[in-house]
Amino acid sequence: MTWAAFQDAAANGIIAVAVFCFIVVFLRNMIGLAQLLIANWVFVTRIEPSEGARELWQRYADLAMPITVIAPAYNEELSIVESVKALLALEYPEHEVIVVNDGSKDDTLGQLLRAFELEKCDRRQIAELQQTKIRGAYTSRRFPNLLVIDKENGRKADAANAGLGFARTPLVCVIDADSIIEPDGLLRAAEPFMHDDGRLVAVGGAIRVVNGCTIKGGSLQEIGVAKGLVPRFQVVEYLRAFLTARVANAHTNTLMLISGAFGLFRRSTLVEIGGYRHDTVGEDLELVVRLHRHLREQKRDYRFAFVPDIVCWTEAPSALKGLDNQRARWQQGSLETLQRHRRMIFNPRYGRVGMLAMPHIVLEDVLGPPAELFGYIVIPAAALLGLLDPMMAVAFFFVSVVFGSALSVGTLILEEQQLRRTPSARDLLRIGWAALIENFGYRQINLWYRLQGVLRFLRKDSTWAAVPRAGFNAG
Repeated sequence: MTWAAFQDAAANGIIAVAVFCFIVVFLRNMIGLAQLLIANWVFVTRIEPSEGARELWQRYADLAMPITVIAPAYNEELSIVESVKALLALEYPEHEVIVVNDGSKDDTLGQLLRAFELEKCDRRQIAELQQTKIRGAYTSRRFPNLLVIDKENGRKADAANAGLGFARTPLVCVIDADSIIEPDGLLRAAEPFMHDDGRLVAVGGAIRVVNGCTIKGGSLQEIGVAKGLVPRFQVVEYLRAFLTARVANAHTNTLMLISGAFGLFRRSTLVEIGGYRHDTVGEDLELVVRLHRHLREQKRDYRFAFVPDIVCWTEAPSALKGLDNQRARWQQGSLETLQRHRRMIFNPRYGRVGMLAMPHIVLEDVLGPPAELFGYIVIPAAALLGLLDPMMAVAFFFVSVVFGSALSVGTLILEEQQLRRTPSARDLLRIGWAALIENFGYRQINLWYRLQGVLRFLRKDSTWAAVPRAGFNAG
């Protein structure tokens, strides 16, 4: 090959990469716009104004199926007592709380023993789904509906499976131990099951960032906004994920993720598929994808629901250190799920899940991060070298950054119109400012973290990188 031919081939390669990056980013943002429009339409036409807790109780107390709330806990000594108090105080006719101490190295178990006056009991499992040893079961002298399980460390999926094996109710709610559900959240989550014809498998709800809020006695006393920009950016991300993507996906029957921070499931179906997998760091996504696959292959009629006014408050990383581990883990878990269930992609046997939802995950988690990150480098470089029209670089900046900011602001407007959970105009402006500037640096940093997750996936690195916790009321 001559030098001129090599130069031509290199130029054509750069142009092809640049065009590919532009198309991927454009498609991702167009899907985001479609989700925002669908979510807005659902809120306006399909979602009725929420009833108060008293009205819900009066209407459904005699229909509410018993629920077991399972809270896996690992090194949660800073917030475990307040979290459990909040779970015990949930406004629900009949619920049990099972806290699974997953071999914590700190004083998580000690905090529980002292705060709730625990004593050993001989409670037996109905189904043994975990892989590690149960060291003991404890009941509380003060709270008869509290059960604490102490087990060897096996990570969250194993802990959730251990709790699932002890549960005796038709519905189970799996929640992160560092999260707080609003008092009527469980009742709102269970409401779709009260109207169910037997097809409903699971219900997801909105997750919000607790950083900056005031927590007392295990309950949310005052909604606030964190001082730091990193948790504020995450407020915007969570709004985008739960008020647009989840609402739109549930409406189109393509809901593929019920957050590990809060989800309500039919217990028999979880036991039927063996519970959570132990060999992935993205157990929540893998579980829902496997549920879809199992039910489709059995040709069963089923559905998943999402209720946006169920609010579960969770502690988000307060600094970039910690956020890196979380985002890399999410990315790695998504790739592991896609690899395990790759036969579903573009497979008409799985209906719109195979033809739409799985390809969308490929676009978001396989093609999206490297295409956008490389696009920031390749497209301006190609324009400077005269290989591309400079207007394409301008268009890429508009599509990736400006349009991304517009979608974030649009989601914030939707939240303010429909749910109005932001307490003051000042806080709304602070979140709005975060929505405008998150695409100028924060988004690109996240893409880099996600690429680290890709590398971990390729290396088959199964280590669990913990996210540092500051505790509730840390700001």
